[in-house]
Amino acid sequence: MNVNQNKKVLFLTDIENGLEPILQEATNTSAENMLTIQSYGAGISHPYGEIMRSVIFAIYQEDVEEIFVVGTKDKKTSAGNELTQLETMKDKIQTLDYLFQNCKPEFFGGTVDEWLNENSSDTIEKSVDMIRHHPLVPSYVKVRGLFVHHKDGKPSIVEDPAIKTGQALPDHCLS
Repeated sequence: MNVNQNKKVLFLTDIENGLEPILQEATNTSAENMLTIQSYGAGISHPYGEIMRSVIFAIYQEDVEEIFVVGTKDKKTSAGNELTQLETMKDKIQTLDYLFQNCKPEFFGGTVDEWLNENSSDTIEKSVDMIRHHPLVPSYVKVRGLFVHHKDGKPSIVEDPAIKTGQALPDHCLS
């Protein structure tokens, strides 16, 4: 990846230590031009939620020109899966599922358990798409998905809609 050394790059990452050096090397971004927003799962669940709001502020206040939504592969545990296995959570999740299915049709997922344990690849792709098509995100801002594989620490670019529309990423971006 050949990122312009002078532009700001925003990374939306999972809450995990040690990703910054890997991301700096993979994207050729200096530490002073790197901005990071961390959340569990690195996903954006709502186009007008707090994480998206932070992304938009970063674009306009920090002159961000490129955004990477960073997922992690081969992670040993899933925080959502751990939560749903707790006995106290099981009853609450069952109650919420009933309410969302029968009383609150605006819930965005199938079940609370599915929402908490969403597939990381799907989350990254949805988040990239949500940012890319958000009406407040300028068209010049590049948005990409990036996965950090834990087996060897080697990042690789996620195939995203830009590739499907004929705007292929250079070979050196795919690993």
